Amino acid sequence: MKQQDEMLEEYDFSNGIRGKYTNQYNDGVNIIKLDEDVKKIFPDSKSVNNALRTLINLIPQKQINSAQLT
Repeated sequence: MKQQDEMLEEYDFSNGIRGKYTNQYNDGVNIIKLDEDVKKIFPDSKSVNNALRTLINLIPQKQINSAQLT
């Protein structure tokens, strides 16, 4: 699609508020780009979080505690 075709004349943003959700987005979103091979195994945030929690359980508690202090 050509750039000139992306915005139609009937779109009306005159009452829009720029940056309305910016602070909420910045406070609650962590974006991490996964490589294609990793995305095949972990297609969504739930699967990534589950895998990371499993990995965390394998790390010695002493190491986790010291990482939380920094």
